[in-house]
Amino acid sequence: MDFENRIVSPDYCFNQDEAELSLRPKTLSEYIGQDKVKENLSIYIKAARQRNETLDHVLLYGPPGLGKTTLAGIIAREMGVNLRVTSGPAIEKQGDLVAILTSLEEGDVLFIDEIHRLSRNVEEILYPAMEDFSLDIIIGKGPSARSIRLDVPKFTLVGATTRSGQLTAPLRDRFGVLLRLELYTPEQLAEIIMRSAGILNIQTDRDGALEIASRSRGTPRIANRLLKRVRDIAQVEYDGVINEKTASAALSRFEIDELGLDDFDRKMLTTIITNYGGGPVGLETIAAAIGEEAITIEDVYEPYLMQIGFLNRTARGRCVTQLAREHLGLNDRPNGGGQQSIF
Repeated sequence: MDFENRIVSPDYCFNQDEAELSLRPKTLSEYIGQDKVKENLSIYIKAARQRNETLDHVLLYGPPGLGKTTLAGIIAREMGVNLRVTSGPAIEKQGDLVAILTSLEEGDVLFIDEIHRLSRNVEEILYPAMEDFSLDIIIGKGPSARSIRLDVPKFTLVGATTRSGQLTAPLRDRFGVLLRLELYTPEQLAEIIMRSAGILNIQTDRDGALEIASRSRGTPRIANRLLKRVRDIAQVEYDGVINEKTASAALSRFEIDELGLDDFDRKMLTTIITNYGGGPVGLETIAAAIGEEAITIEDVYEPYLMQIGFLNRTARGRCVTQLAREHLGLNDRPNGGGQQSIF
């Protein structure tokens, strides 16, 4: 399976999310959900503007697709400054980061996505830049090498990561503002869908929006993606209006059930139950049984199944829960393989 084109994947996919930029809110007042984050961020921005200072460095962390990049753009707009966007994997050498930092203007916001993937050498350049707004550059080699210090304009670094635990302590400690983004409720996602439908000129009623929202895995990116796919079905086979019946029929065609699980989710859970008695079973064993890479299962498929209580990670391996059995209609399936079950 090409997980990058998976419709319920929270990761950005250009082919499916090319219109995402037009749907992003531009101000905090337009941003739906994440109320605690918005409240705190609003205070920090207002205080910084009153003091005529740059905003403290901000770390945004949480699952993909929740709006970290959008928030970075909002921070820059609310502060009235420019936004520079890059990512951890794109900054390969120290010189790349030096070029970016020296090209900033006073007060600019530098957004680094996937900041946990910065190399250690590049990361060390950031330390003095974040603390003292300066760069230590080594010129020459050997005995003739010398260090010079360059000043950089005061800026705000906004880092985004889906794996905050992989950040080094020195880097994490240099962020003054740490904000965690949580999964959205179906009601919040329905508001986002109604807003996006208005921008895209899609006729959608509240019940249709809620039906899409309930299958969007708590993620706005998935909600907007499903909205566009349901629109196609509604346009060709219905009257062009997305209501509960239309949304349900369209999403069933995509094999996305009422909890947002797709065919691969169900295949993985069913395999663990039928072949390994519900677990515990090792990740590599699961990967071999369903023909997918272990790292893809761990990073892409497992997080949501764990969030809704369908899968547990234990020291002995993965275990499918009673909730998953009931959802799949496999509650009375006997344990297999002589392995111990968690039930």
